[in-house]
Parts: sequence; structure tokens; C-alpha cells
Amino acid sequence: MSERATRLLHLLDELRRRRKPVRGAHLAEHLGVSLRTLYRDIDALRGQGADIGGDPGVGYQLRGGFLLPPMMFSAEELEAIVLGVRWVASHADPDLAVAAGAALDRVTGVLPENLRLQVETSGLYAPQWHPTEPEPWLPALRRAIRAGHAVRIHYRDAEDRASERVIWPFAMAFLAEVRLLAAWCEMRGDFRHFRADRVLALHDTGQCYPEQRHRLLKRWGEQRRQRQALGADC
Repeated sequence: MSERATRLLHLLDELRRRRKPVRGAHLAEHLGVSLRTLYRDIDALRGQGADIGGDPGVGYQLRGGFLLPPMMFSAEELEAIVLGVRWVASHADPDLAVAAGAALDRVTGVLPENLRLQVETSGLYAPQWHPTEPEPWLPALRRAIRAGHAVRIHYRDAEDRASERVIWPFAMAFLAEVRLLAAWCEMRGDFRHFRADRVLALHDTGQCYPEQRHRLLKRWGEQRRQRQALGADC
């Protein structure tokens, strides 16, 4: 998401939370932008269909109904969203858990009252029966995957052998009690899987690896299917 799109989303969230008109100067200060930028952003949101009442010096207020049609969900869709968010909140790292909560707040904020109540009183939960402390470097790893950066890791395998290697992370699986990382390993010249709890240290090199992430995902998937097929033929 671009910086401007993120800024517009934050402005929309601020307006959505307000029950009364809020002055532009207050919004600008809260969002850390100039008043001139705020006025431009208000115009941009209006151009995208947001029903924002008010004028400079008077204050602004988001009227109800904006984004309502696209946010209409079936009962099962809402249950899936709630359960998914709660699973992330209980199994992912703290930063991702906070983001999950914010995403759910954004969804419920534009739902009609009856559907909002359905979300807020949902009886679906995803408790963590066997809690394991998330690795402190998980946020850095997620950012590296997103940016396509190579990372340097200190790793200890199942046989207690330590190694240091540079890998190209492109996928991570959040299982109930462990997180698995899929990456291209420069030392092995092949795809490898790493258990997150066996990574002793991780450093983002800040350097983009030479292959696009979606291509690595495709090659990795093809390799897995080939190996599975060979296993089936044996």
C-alpha cells in the first residue's frame, strides 16, 4: 500500500470513530500532516465516494453508509473473518495480533448495527491450548518476506548442529505450536524449510534477493509436487 493510500485510510478511520464534527486542524495534528495536505485528502476521499460533511473552519464528519455495500457479508463469511482474526491474535507475533484486531475493527466499523452485533457477540474462539512464546524476530522476518530481502540466520538443526547461512525467505506457515519457514538457501543451493524455534538469531541484510518471490513460490510448489509424485510411484 502506498504512503498516500495508507494516509487516506488512517484519515477515514479517524472520521469513522468520531460521532461529532472534528476540526481540520485537530485531524491534521493527530495524523501528523499539514492542514493543506489534510484538505487535499478530504477532497480525495470525497472524490472516491466518501460522504464527508463540513468545511474548513467548521469541522468534518463522515456520514453513515460509506463503503457499506462492499462490506455486506453473509453470516458464515463474518464467522470466518472473526475466527480467522482471533486465530491470528492467539498464534502470531504481537505486532500481527494488533494488526488483526485493527482490521476487524475496520470491518465492524462500517457494518450495519445488526451485523456489527453479530461480530461483537460471536461465540467462535481460537484459544491457544499449548502457548509457545513467538520468536522476537518474527516481525523482521515478515517484513523481509514482504520486501523480498535476503536474511542471515544462525540456525541449530534437529541434531543440534549449528550453522550460519544466508537465505531468501518467501513463505511462512503458522502452525498450532511451531512456525515453519520456506526459503532458498544459498549454502545448499536449494529450497529448505526451517523451524522458527531453531533460529538462534536473524538479521535482515536489506538486500533484495535476485529472484521475485512469486517465482520462488512457483518453483517451490513444482518441486514439492514432483517429489510427492516420485514418492507415490515408489
